[in-house]
Amino acid sequence: MDAPRDTGSVTTQSDNDVVQWLTNDTRDERFIDNIFAEMCMRLQRAGIPVKRATLHVLIHHPQWLGARMMWADGMREAEIARVDYDVRERSEYIGSSANEIQDGAAEVRENLEQDRSLGRKHALYDEMREKGLTDYVAWPLYHTLGKRHIVTFATDRSGGFDDAHIASLKGLLPVLALVSEIRVKNRLARTLLETYVGSHAGELILAGATRRGSGTTVRAAIMICDLRDFTRISDSWPRDDVIDLLNDYFDAMSEPIARHGGEILKFIGDGMLAIFPLSQPQACANLLHAVTEAQQAMSALNVRNRDIGRAPMNYGIGVHVGDVMYGNIGSRTRLDFTVIGPAVNMASRLEALTKQLGKTVLLSRAFADLVEHDFALEHVGEYEVRGFSEPIELFAYNG
Repeated sequence: MDAPRDTGSVTTQSDNDVVQWLTNDTRDERFIDNIFAEMCMRLQRAGIPVKRATLHVLIHHPQWLGARMMWADGMREAEIARVDYDVRERSEYIGSSANEIQDGAAEVRENLEQDRSLGRKHALYDEMREKGLTDYVAWPLYHTLGKRHIVTFATDRSGGFDDAHIASLKGLLPVLALVSEIRVKNRLARTLLETYVGSHAGELILAGATRRGSGTTVRAAIMICDLRDFTRISDSWPRDDVIDLLNDYFDAMSEPIARHGGEILKFIGDGMLAIFPLSQPQACANLLHAVTEAQQAMSALNVRNRDIGRAPMNYGIGVHVGDVMYGNIGSRTRLDFTVIGPAVNMASRLEALTKQLGKTVLLSRAFADLVEHDFALEHVGEYEVRGFSEPIELFAYNG
């Protein structure tokens, strides 16, 4: 049995040190997981026997409901696990402390030393007992407008947390809420910008590139992709099937682009605009590697569609290289961070020609000159391109 813990002024001062640190000394730390891990270590040094702690935050992300940061004794950094939207339908959530907190509980406390038949029935508590933990507490962490996140603490101290420990931990919650909300909102802003405008444009916007007309000239390979017969599909298919089809198509196209260093600037209905800045080594080769993988993904998707009775999806890709203006364009109150210029128009015209010429991927001579020694290209010939005075020499790429 542990000796009785002194709950006098020395401990109170130590507790205050943790609060002071959270309040005044974390302003230069960008990531909440680092702050959380450091806080737990400081709590230990203050005499509060925290052995394990978690912070659960809800985030707005296309794929993830939230994230869980877990710290345990001896760790210098917290482990981060992403949580998907389906978690609330699974046993790991149902009946858990997170479930209780999100249903409105102001506190979940579990004595892990008592007979497990007398306590809550959930795998989480059995797992903590097996690790020698004796007491567990979870609280909602309130952010503005009633948003509820969750923080938990556990100990292996015989007898669990005493009243002074619990009071000290609860005393941290308002400051931890403020500190975590700032970081979560910063991460949320970054995530939303990455989701809607892309990672590079998002970084520029966060850095202050928000003035209309601000921008820079970038030399880049430009790729425009468009789905064939989408009007017919959207008119004849059920709405949810159309959305599923578009999402599958954009997944097949987008993931290889991101993997090879490209940036998707926008989706326009069933079309997509992406660039590969030539500041990146092998940008043009990377674009064609992305096209190859996208074609393979589309072939696999069409096999799945055929198996469920859907017609295959056809598409066209136009590729050009040149200087583009990259920046803010729009009205006084509604801006779009995108690229414009003759090079973008050329890529768009080439995409339109794919249907006329019966080719899936068309490349301009300017682009082909940069990759023809490394890729097998088919010479298609010279063609008039709307909006351009001279015929353009075209090449096809078959992946």
